Amino acid sequence: MSTLEEHIDVGVPLDTAWACLHRAEAYPRFLDGVREARSEGEHRTHLDIDAGGQPQECVVEITDRSMENVMRWQTTSGPDLAGTFSLLPIDEEHTRVQARFEYDPGTIKEAFGGPQGFAQASAIERGLRSDLQQLKRLVEQER
Repeated sequence: MSTLEEHIDVGVPLDTAWACLHRAEAYPRFLDGVREARSEGEHRTHLDIDAGGQPQECVVEITDRSMENVMRWQTTSGPDLAGTFSLLPIDEEHTRVQARFEYDPGTIKEAFGGPQGFAQASAIERGLRSDLQQLKRLVEQER
C-alpha cells in the first residue's frame, strides 16, 4: 500500500469545513473524477466516477471520530481505496485540513488506467493537492 499526505489551511471555522466534508452532493465540486455523489444512509456514499475515461461506480463507507475531528473513508465496492480527512483548528476562523490517501499502485493502474511508478505517484499527489485547493475555494465561497 502507498500513502500520500497533503494539507491545506482554509479560512473557515472547523465546523464549517467538517460540514462540507459530510455533504456528499458537494463531492463533485471538489473531488476530481467524481461525477455524482449521493448519501445512502448515515455512513455510506455512492459515487459515480470517471475512471480513466470510463464510468465506474463505487460505494464508500465513512467512519467518523468526531471527538478527534477525523473522517475515515474506505471503498466497499469498486477499486480498493481508503483515506482520512483530519481537521485541526488553527484559530476560531481558520482550519487545517489534512488529507491522507491510501492506495495500491496496481489497483490505480488497473482501475483508472494511470501511468506506472513515479509518474503515477506524482499524478496522484497533484490530484490530491488540486482536490484540496478546490475544497478550500468551495468552503470559503460558501461561508
